[in-house]
Amino acid sequence: MFTSSALSGSKSEQYAQLLAQARALMHGERDRIANAANLSALIYHSLADVNWAGFYFYDGTELVVGPFQGLPACIRIPLSKGVCGAAASTGHSQRIDDVDTFPGHIPCDSASRSELVVPLFAGAELIGVLDLDSSKRARFDTEDQAGMEAIADAWLETLR
Repeated sequence: MFTSSALSGSKSEQYAQLLAQARALMHGERDRIANAANLSALIYHSLADVNWAGFYFYDGTELVVGPFQGLPACIRIPLSKGVCGAAASTGHSQRIDDVDTFPGHIPCDSASRSELVVPLFAGAELIGVLDLDSSKRARFDTEDQAGMEAIADAWLETLR
């Protein structure tokens, strides 16, 4: 059985601990859905002020909701819409301090005020995105982005 421990230290130290926990949780497992489900739960229960954490997978046309923690979510997101679509279509993480100012934002949860989305690519192939929402404006900073990009990379390593 896996139990997460409380994160301590600076934010970068906390992300190093979270990454170590994520790697331990996914060790030896290759199923992307199982790893995405456990990783969503780990992130959701480890980070303060996160009201949604999960995955959207690319089906060849659009992003489709995958494993997540939080309130029910939008099921399908076109690549031309929202923060998730922007991350997927540009291949760059999107860190949005105020989602109400983001053109084309899709308000799946009316409580969400900021968002961090990391695109998931295996080489040039879009796999999907890792999405975090917060009810707090400007919740995510560059350290959060770097930490979540490292965790996303760890998840992608399980696909190889």
